[in-house]
Amino acid sequence: MSYEPAEAKIFTCSQSRELAEEIAEQFGVKLGNVITSTYSDGEFQPSYEESIRGRRIFIIGSTHPSSENLMEMLLMLDAAKRASARHITAVMPYYGWARQDRKDKPRVPIAAKLIAKMLEAAGATRIITMDLHADQIQGFFEKPVDHLFASTIFFPYLKNLNLDHLTIASPDMGGSKRAYTYSKALESDVVICYKQRAKANVISHMELIGDVTGKNVVLVDDMVDTAGTLTKAADLMMERGALSVRAICTHAILSGNAYEKLSDSKLEELIVTNSIPLKQSHPKIKVLSCAELFADVMNKVHSNESISSRFIM
Repeated sequence: MSYEPAEAKIFTCSQSRELAEEIAEQFGVKLGNVITSTYSDGEFQPSYEESIRGRRIFIIGSTHPSSENLMEMLLMLDAAKRASARHITAVMPYYGWARQDRKDKPRVPIAAKLIAKMLEAAGATRIITMDLHADQIQGFFEKPVDHLFASTIFFPYLKNLNLDHLTIASPDMGGSKRAYTYSKALESDVVICYKQRAKANVISHMELIGDVTGKNVVLVDDMVDTAGTLTKAADLMMERGALSVRAICTHAILSGNAYEKLSDSKLEELIVTNSIPLKQSHPKIKVLSCAELFADVMNKVHSNESISSRFIM
């Protein structure tokens, strides 16, 4: 089937405009025109200022806090549905609220499932996202989900570093599968950190499973929030004889005093994508763009081509 760029249109939520502009340029179209009206009480209303009837449209927007980012995506989807768009794809480089993917104690919500139902109810006919906090979140949707891996972005960067005695590390037991996948691709050793939490975002104890003496360690995780786990793990590994410690995290949430923790830690470098815009620059943070990855997948989705190569971790 021939690819007709004019048939598809790309729009963006306000929080992801910079990334969306990169994606649109890689895709080969200009961003569609959307204006947002805001009431004095903070309520807002997005409006498509061009016809999207019968079109395939992509709406780009990460749903990191605040909750207004999620609300804007939902309103954009609803407006597109009511404007008779033919296919409505929610492109969410970062799928927020994903840490609540199960009931880990009584009387708590499963937010990741709730968000999935809200997106579908609002009008999404397809979801494109990257490095979900848990793979099984795909099963919360009744619509197709294209779950991409940022490893296709990180692998070339890591290989160009030419690190001797490379060891991949997981900052917790839950990320061990990701760490083993990286270690297999890079033909390196792997170690795992075991941590216990006093409460959310507070680590009470951490132990290291494996030897890092004389190794250049790369921690891999899907997100960095307060940076407490990464910085504590980096300091522990340097105490245990590591030559250097870097970290790869797809989504740079970096809340609270995360930037101060990075500055004070022995972490040499934090490598992230631009799925979430940084609050501020930092000498230890290296940002790699995910625009080409999303543009390529969106192009293939629009052309009904296979995107299986982008699922390889």
